[in-house]
Amino acid sequence: MDMMVILFSIGTSFLLAALLGPLFIPLLRRLKFGQQIRTEGPQSHLKKSGTPTMGGIIIMIAMMIAFIRFSDKTGEFWVLLTASLGFGLVGFLDDYIKIVFKRSLGLTAKQKLFGQLLFSIIVCALLYNMNHSTEIVVPGTSFGFDLGWFYYPLVVIIMFAASNSVNFTDGLDGLLAGTSAIAFGAFTIVALQTFSHESAIFSAAMVGAVLGFLIYNAHPAKVFMGDMGSLGIGGGIAAVAILTKTELLLIIIGGVFVIEMLSVILQVASFKLRGKRIFKMSPIHHHFELVGWSEWKVVTVFWSVGLLLAALGLLFVI
Repeated sequence: MDMMVILFSIGTSFLLAALLGPLFIPLLRRLKFGQQIRTEGPQSHLKKSGTPTMGGIIIMIAMMIAFIRFSDKTGEFWVLLTASLGFGLVGFLDDYIKIVFKRSLGLTAKQKLFGQLLFSIIVCALLYNMNHSTEIVVPGTSFGFDLGWFYYPLVVIIMFAASNSVNFTDGLDGLLAGTSAIAFGAFTIVALQTFSHESAIFSAAMVGAVLGFLIYNAHPAKVFMGDMGSLGIGGGIAAVAILTKTELLLIIIGGVFVIEMLSVILQVASFKLRGKRIFKMSPIHHHFELVGWSEWKVVTVFWSVGLLLAALGLLFVI
């Protein structure tokens, strides 16, 4: 693949996101689409109340335009758009309910579950029509095993786990934008190595879009991406891992997201079983805030961990 296409995809989506920011942020502010801060969260976050949210629309528009411009309209193209925009739509509805109806929790758990399941099933149908391989390959080896029809429930699980773990990571200024840029950057290389043209273009477009958004989302954030951005990013990264047949590698490259999700699971399980909390607060980035780390320190440390894990993951494919 021509590397210029990859670079143009990154550059186009970055410029679009950078240009869309000054247009959408004042609009979101005028529409009073401000973030509702949970009172049980860190008290230092209460000052962020009212910061415009739903900025994920900037990421999705920038990514979509660049992706459509530079990609071929193959089956992979539709899988990637369905996964990212479909899950992004679920997040949009969640954000909209939070803001318009002043409900800090947005969609109910069942409603969000239904939306994620619906688009996961559509992705499975598209994969089936493409004759996508149902084999799982162990990273760094030639060993693989064919799951047959059981592969499709696994796809659903991957999409649920990826989207929700990415969603948990979106809690500090610039945290998710930075870690997702690193992860998509790694998957751009993975896609190039596995000759997955559409996945490479999509990942590159995502890198540019989230970096362009980071201009306005870095501490102190002028806008938050909301669930539209985090769920769209999560759905997209799951689709790339599936299409490049690196489903298991997602655990390493997306290691920060895995850690965030595990911290929530362990916290809930410990409290229900023992009546004690493991962390001061979950997801784990809040724990580090409450032990005295500045928000910027937490973010930069997590970015560094994400970079190390992405490099480790690439060792299996380069």
